[in-house]
Formats: sequence, C-alpha cells, structure tokens
Amino acid sequence: MNTARLADIAAQAKVSEATVSRVLNGKPGVSATTRQTVLAALDVLGYERPTRLRQRSAGLIGLITPELSNPIFPAFTQVIEQVLTRYGYTPVLCTQTPGGSTEDELVELLVERGVTGIVFISGLHADTTADMERYAKLTGKGVPFVMINGYSPKISAPFISPDDRAAMRMAVQHLVGLGHERIGLAVGPARFVPVERKLEGFAEVLKSQLGLSGAEAAGLVQHSLFSVEGGQAAAGALLDRGCTAIVCGSDLMAFGAIRGARARGLSVPGDVSVVGFDDSPLIAFADPPLTTIRQPVEAMGSAAVNVLLEEIGGNPAQRGEFVFQPELVVRGSTAAARPRP
Repeated sequence: MNTARLADIAAQAKVSEATVSRVLNGKPGVSATTRQTVLAALDVLGYERPTRLRQRSAGLIGLITPELSNPIFPAFTQVIEQVLTRYGYTPVLCTQTPGGSTEDELVELLVERGVTGIVFISGLHADTTADMERYAKLTGKGVPFVMINGYSPKISAPFISPDDRAAMRMAVQHLVGLGHERIGLAVGPARFVPVERKLEGFAEVLKSQLGLSGAEAAGLVQHSLFSVEGGQAAAGALLDRGCTAIVCGSDLMAFGAIRGARARGLSVPGDVSVVGFDDSPLIAFADPPLTTIRQPVEAMGSAAVNVLLEEIGGNPAQRGEFVFQPELVVRGSTAAARPRP
C-alpha cells in the first residue's frame, strides 16, 4: 500500500502510520481496539481489506424487517448490524415486500442456511390476529430469537419494546400544556400491539388531563395506514372533528398530517400542532422540524443483540419484555393553541 494511502488511513484512525502498517501486515503489538479502529478507517475510506484481515464469521444472524421505506427500520438495522459485527457475527438482512417473501419464507430460508439466531423487528409477533404457533416451531428447531416492537404472552422469547403508553402521555401532556383541548390520534390498524398500547395510553391521559370519557377519547382516534398517505387521510378526518393538534403513530404519518393540514390552507404549527413518533433519521430536517417521541433505537438495538447472544451462549435471557423509555423531542411543529373566537 502506498504512503499516501497509509497517511489517509492513519489520519482517519487517529493513529501513527507505523501502527497502520503493523495492522495491515498482521504484526503483533497492537491492541484489539486499535486494530478495530484501523479496520473501520479502511472501511470508511472505501479501501479493500487485505485477504488475511477478513474475519472468519462467528456465525450468521438473520434480521427480518417489514420494509425499509420507513427510516425507523434502517435505523434499527444499522445499530443491530454494528453491534453484531463487533461481536464477530455476520448479519443477514431480510426485508419483507408486498407480493414478495413473507416472514415465514424468510425464516425458512435462514434456517436452511444454518443461522445462529434471528432478530424480528415489528413482525407477525406484533399482530394480535397472527398465529403464534410459528414461533414455537422455530424454538423446536433450536434457533434462538428475539423480538423488537410487539409482544405476545403466547411466545416464549425475550421482547424489546418502547413504552407506548408513556409516549402518549408525554405527547398529550405537551399539547395540553400548550392549551390544546381537542387532540386527535392518527395511528395504524388496531390489531397491532404497539397501536393497542398507544390507544390505552391516549385514553388514560385524555381522561386524567381533560376529563374525557373512553367513548369521547375513541371519537378522537383515526386508524389508517402507517404511511404519509395514511397520515394525510387520518388528519383530514380528525380536522373535520375540530382537532387543533394531532399525535401520530409514526413520523411518516406526521409528514402526511402536515401535508393534509396545508392542503386545507392551514399552517403548522399556527393552526394545527403535529407530533410524530420514532424520531427517525432526517426528521429534524423536516419543515417545520418535527416535534416527536424518540424511540431509544440505540439502546433497544444493543439490548436485542445482547439478549440474543446470551441465548446463543446457552444462558437464556428472561422470557418476557424489556421496556425502554421514550423521550419527547420538542421542535417546531407544535405551538400554543389559537384562542377560540
């Protein structure tokens, strides 16, 4: 490797050229951490690793996600892949596509390839109408797995979830504090566990903060698709019901809600306040920057890998749910309610 490249890599890794040379030539006297830093610098700069430095994988880990168009899924994927790679495992990303591979087909494929374990993100485990027997069969095949976002008492596995009820509490309290009294909730289909929990949290906080009954709270909920178009349709229905603020089940739905409000000549946050959910990458660059509930992706992704590796190592993690606290991130899409005329 020429001197210019050595200098580049040394600068990127913040180590001496001699250290880079030692790592590339497989010489001793370099700590494991420094070695990792130099290899990361190679990867970042787009240089190919010398053949002798390509690690033998400790095993394949399947990662099944519903889609990649919602930026929260690539965010989870990136964290999980980074942590797996740090432990020497090779992540295999499998994405379900409408009309393409189903979760069951992907699982079958991974099991045939001899994967060491599987991480499910927002899979069928989150759908209360799905048959959970498929996961018992997977356990029977001796493949450890962990579930993110969604819980079922019928599945014996570790689960990683954000506290959806607390998220609704935070969002609604923020809006009530700004003087909003008619607050709507735009969410996906009711059959999903995270949606169920958001509905419960929403009803509880409307009762405690505004004294609304369960029936009144239900009248302020609009189910739709978890997409920009779904958010726009739901927002239209909620605006018709006189809502001055809308809490959304995802950031993409919140984008749709903002678009829906603007299509009616309303300004955000002047006329309507909008709160998202996820705080996925790029959300801060929206116009206006989106007030949202942040899922602790970093902590959740790391925890998922750690419990899975415990399972693989023969130390089964707790069967049940590890619940992570979300956080309200206030930006520019929420403001004080306009006084009523």
